[in-house]
Amino acid sequence: MRLDLLAKLALAVLLGGTVGLERELSGKPAGLRTNILICVGSAMLMDLSVRIGITETGARVGDPARLAAQVVSGIGFLGAGTILQARGTVVGLTTAATIWVVAAIGLTIGSGSYLEALGATLLVASVLWGLGRVEKRLLQTRRVIGGTLRVLPRTPFDELEQIFNSAGIQVVQKTVYEHTDDRTYELKLMGPARQYDIIAAALMRRSDVLSAQFD
Repeated sequence: MRLDLLAKLALAVLLGGTVGLERELSGKPAGLRTNILICVGSAMLMDLSVRIGITETGARVGDPARLAAQVVSGIGFLGAGTILQARGTVVGLTTAATIWVVAAIGLTIGSGSYLEALGATLLVASVLWGLGRVEKRLLQTRRVIGGTLRVLPRTPFDELEQIFNSAGIQVVQKTVYEHTDDRTYELKLMGPARQYDIIAAALMRRSDVLSAQFD
């Protein structure tokens, strides 16, 4: 029984779980167990790649980096499965990147670089826990802009306003211009800066909306 391998696997469970805990608490598909398994598997394969090329005399044959490179390739397919596109937005990129980094941490453990793996885990955890909160605050930064919404005649504004409200955007001011072929709303809006592109796409999916422009 190799005690050094057991120590590597135990460390992989600890460090992979540290990163996976944040993903689990955030409700992401690749959570605690997934990140632990990725880290443990990567550590085992890296340990094998280091040892498999050493002969009884201590000479090294072959390229031990090949097996580790295959781990990186395989993780790419696993990460792609966490990326989804829905309603014009792409989600899962952070989870995919986390899977890739956890695999790298596992490879680092398998190579025997324990302190480096520990340091990398602390950095990754700091990014996920700390910068995640900063990012949420930045997304909540409210910006006031003007907008022009052209719709079919007699289109009520109530339904359109519900779309704005669902995205956290408040209609501060509204001016209506009636034309023969359309009805134009000149709007003054206030809401999260990142939501305006999303709301424009949501409005354009309606058959009664002719155009939506936000400055």
